[in-house]
Amino acid sequence: MKKQPLIMIVLSASLLFGCGKKVEEQKKGPPATIVTVAKSQVQTVEVLQESVGVIDTDSAPTLSAEVSAKVEQVLADTGDLVKPGQVLAILDKKDLSNALKVAQAEAARIDALLESQRKSTERNRQLAAQNFISPTKLDDSVALLNALEAQLKASRAAQDIASHNLSKIKVVAPVASRVEQRFISKGDYVTPGKPLFLLATSQNLMVRLPFPEGVADQIKPGLTVRLTTPTAPNKSVVGKVQEVRTMVGAANRAFEAIVEVANPGDWKPGASVTAALVVAEHPGAVVVPEASLVLRPAGKVVYVIENDKAMQRLVSVGERIGGVVEITSGLKEGEMVAVDGAGFLTDKAVVKIQNSQSDNSNAEARK
Repeated sequence: MKKQPLIMIVLSASLLFGCGKKVEEQKKGPPATIVTVAKSQVQTVEVLQESVGVIDTDSAPTLSAEVSAKVEQVLADTGDLVKPGQVLAILDKKDLSNALKVAQAEAARIDALLESQRKSTERNRQLAAQNFISPTKLDDSVALLNALEAQLKASRAAQDIASHNLSKIKVVAPVASRVEQRFISKGDYVTPGKPLFLLATSQNLMVRLPFPEGVADQIKPGLTVRLTTPTAPNKSVVGKVQEVRTMVGAANRAFEAIVEVANPGDWKPGASVTAALVVAEHPGAVVVPEASLVLRPAGKVVYVIENDKAMQRLVSVGERIGGVVEITSGLKEGEMVAVDGAGFLTDKAVVKIQNSQSDNSNAEARK
């Protein structure tokens, strides 16, 4: 009978210990969520329109034959890079050389006749002054002299033309360029106007960027454009929209923006190009990493870290660019937001900061 009080004491102590443990567990709560954090920052956000276009050349001269002759040599082919004055083809000069000799001989013949007629006319003037010949005969002599002088001018012009034609037997590149197409082969007979070579200059480039009609009100001359091409991935070129044109044959009012740029060195006509047009700028915009933005039933939210707790903040967003998102309302510059792990948070959840953008981030997040 004396053992009963002892048993009661032991049971009471056990109950008290068990209840204390449960109260302690209730006070402790769920474990903290591990997150990384970053400060919201202010920067200028660019509104971009992107397009994939093609590099063209702003100058594509077609070299054509200027004389009639047979092709004797072809010294350039499609794809060749040529320098100014480089000979691309040589035409047979035999017929042109003979034509020059004929013109020279004709000019010499008329010159001799003219010299003789000058002397004859001078004698006739003297005879007419002494009334030994009629004025009519003197007039005929003067008329013949004038005719021969005109013939001499014509023959010398024909001589110049023949000499000029002979100089055209060598087809030369007018500028530094690339042979896009060759239209002739050795032995072909060409006539004036027949295309011989199509050249493409690469010093100045024209980039064509197609856009749908839905963004027509945004694309205007003067906009800044950043260009890259797969043929030279390590180089970026900045240019300006020079012109906006309706695309030929487009049934849906599609249009293209024309951008003229200097070749940075190894960009090639015909290559594709990726463009980002800056259609607007938002200076002083608040931005956060994209990973910090979370979609909840209430809308898009970020979690602001205060005193080791995640405070849910409903925000409005603008542009997304370069891994950051523009916050147009709901957040101020310098506030600390959860980044990695933000998707696992709820409002007022306890957090543990693993690392951040600065050594003082943990302290700042707890203030």
